[in-house]
Amino acid sequence: MRVATWNINSVAVRTDRLLAWLGSAQPDVLCLQELKVATDEFPVDEVRAAGYDVAAHGAGRWNGVAILSRVGLADVVRDLPDQPTFGGAVEPRAIGATCGGIRVWSVYVPNGRTLEDPHYAYKLAWLGALRDHARAELTRPEPWLVLGDFNVAPTGADVYDVEAFVGSTHVSDAERAALAALEEAGLVEVVPRALKYDLPYTFWDYRQLAFPKNRGMRIDLAYVSPALAAAVTDAYVDRDARKPGKKDAFASPPSDHAPVVLDLSL
Repeated sequence: MRVATWNINSVAVRTDRLLAWLGSAQPDVLCLQELKVATDEFPVDEVRAAGYDVAAHGAGRWNGVAILSRVGLADVVRDLPDQPTFGGAVEPRAIGATCGGIRVWSVYVPNGRTLEDPHYAYKLAWLGALRDHARAELTRPEPWLVLGDFNVAPTGADVYDVEAFVGSTHVSDAERAALAALEEAGLVEVVPRALKYDLPYTFWDYRQLAFPKNRGMRIDLAYVSPALAAAVTDAYVDRDARKPGKKDAFASPPSDHAPVVLDLSL
């Protein structure tokens, strides 16, 4: 089974890129983040025509998550139990479903903005809710995994320049401790274990030629239950999907994230 995650940065704008990537990469399950559309505005018909069932969770111009599957899609749950609010609202940042006998979650962790912003405390609380949910879900009999944009670089090796991020979110001790808590709860971050080469970045800012200069971060991650970790046979970051592409090939520029792909032998 091939499982992938991709922050698409507006599914409405990049439907053509999504369909092209589904055709070339052939994932069995794809977790999407940052849909930037309401649930009923997701391009369901186009994706179904490509062979995928869809479970989407969105609220409009910000956030939003989805799971696309061609190996079944059942027991869909939107939002984490006890998911914290921001501005009085539960944002559409998590969706779970059972696909091909595996419990899959797609998550879009809050950005945090700055260390002083209320969004940062919200981010830490959100990661705490994910940890608690993972701990409960790991008691289920089926394999379990959570993929998505975590908005945290796990180590200094996951950013292009450690000095450039001093005093910023995404690299703070508290955020990294929240990731470590996921592993303490029983999850395994599998991409570093499965990659055959150096860890590639998954996000590059649109500004200052960050992608051509490879000034990136590794913030799109995959955590799995221990039994499933042994089934991961390969992993890669599809850096080509971040490239602009040939002239006139797409109606839109690429997302600022690249897909992360796992191959599982079940």
